[in-house]
Amino acid sequence: MSIQEAQVSRADFDQVMVPNYAPAGFVPVRGSGSRLWDQSGRELIDLSGGIAVNGLGHCHPALVEALTTQAHKLWHVSNVFTNEPALRLARKLTAATFADRVFFSNSGAEANEAALKLARRVAHDRFGEDKYEIISALNSFHGRTVFTVNAGGQPKYSEGFGPRPAGISHVQYNDLAAMEAMISERTCAVILEPIQGESGVLPAEQAYLEGVRALCNKFNALLIFDEVQSGMGRSGKLFAHEHYGVTPDVLTTAKSLGGGFPISAMLTTSDYAAHLAVGTHGTTFGGNPLACAVGEAVLDIINTPAVLDGVLAKGEYLRAKLRALGEKYNLFELVRGKGLLVGAVLN
Repeated sequence: MSIQEAQVSRADFDQVMVPNYAPAGFVPVRGSGSRLWDQSGRELIDLSGGIAVNGLGHCHPALVEALTTQAHKLWHVSNVFTNEPALRLARKLTAATFADRVFFSNSGAEANEAALKLARRVAHDRFGEDKYEIISALNSFHGRTVFTVNAGGQPKYSEGFGPRPAGISHVQYNDLAAMEAMISERTCAVILEPIQGESGVLPAEQAYLEGVRALCNKFNALLIFDEVQSGMGRSGKLFAHEHYGVTPDVLTTAKSLGGGFPISAMLTTSDYAAHLAVGTHGTTFGGNPLACAVGEAVLDIINTPAVLDGVLAKGEYLRAKLRALGEKYNLFELVRGKGLLVGAVLN
């Protein structure tokens, strides 16, 4: 029996995989909608959602069709060429947002890395080498690369990996006075999640986002919204910042954009995109035809009134039921969020 044909089990994980994860004790082999089936044929309801990835469930027929159709045409050509799925998806993303230009990559961390590099490049080109500082929020999460993990405001993820990149500071989320005290002429970017995910689904306050936007304008700093978790319809808008009427200079998206297929994107304006000329940044697989074909199918489904209005209605229903449970059993101090991006603070 070849290795390809050999039966594997959860025990193999402990023998052959780097132990940075602790997966469940069973191995899923098939998924459909909200259901998973393991190696024994047991059916389970998947409440993990792929950690904010499976926005349309497992193996949505439209996504399967998009992937298999593209798989018979073109897989990879590198960025020496462009390709039709990437161009179509970029057109649709720019049509749906403030942005004029798109940079595709493979994960949220890569999209945020590109956004932060863009901010530093813009500042360098326009104002000189001393304008490189980045401000982020405590308890934020922006990825796992050395740059993005330190941009995130959670030391438990960044400690133990040597010297940290210079010029990154953190302030309390929703504290406009703290942001005002920190920002300066040396600041090139402020990166925020409009709704913090890992911190416990903490939405930004209206006055806070408006105030940060004004401060970025005053100090010529780019405002980056990380919508890797809050985007792609989870809040009832395509992107959560739309609830506030506050427009960023750069936006990042990933996770549900591919519905389970790896893809991410950095969106910005033509004015700022011009600073990333040929050779300044790149990626081997970003804009892959397979990924972009799936991403286009996802966007076509999610960015519709029926889906987005449905998320808003279901979110109101879910929060009402959670509050009722909380009152009945004294469970929750607070239920918060927007759309179906909901968090409940335990008593």
